[in-house]
Amino acid sequence: MRLAVVDADKCVGCQSCMFACARRLGVCGLSKTSLWVRSVGGMSRGFTVIVCRACEDPPCAKVCPTGAIKTKKGGGVRHTSSQCIGCGHCATACLIGAIFWDHEVNKPMICVHCGYCVDYCPHGVLDIEEREVK
Repeated sequence: MRLAVVDADKCVGCQSCMFACARRLGVCGLSKTSLWVRSVGGMSRGFTVIVCRACEDPPCAKVCPTGAIKTKKGGGVRHTSSQCIGCGHCATACLIGAIFWDHEVNKPMICVHCGYCVDYCPHGVLDIEEREVK
């Protein structure tokens, strides 16, 4: 399963998905969210949701020098914080900028595709999709 942006045109920039993601970790505010809602030019131009797209061949995993980021079957990655040295290569390698940084512990935050945020999006922008496992 993976988190998918199914209709970005419906996004109003409320950031409810971001707050839900952080709350899942027991944090208030947006300092520890694994997705980001960004304006593409104000209310008239709309918003975009930046979140891990569960690449089948993720560049972030290829550049991790310690193996802290491993490819998951069906796409996406799993991050093992205890193996991470905080080098930031994964964030630089992500083609869409979907790896966010936890400055408190100097490690990446990557969407785990749990779907918690989906229930908090009032406009159906996000959904969890089944993905064929190869």
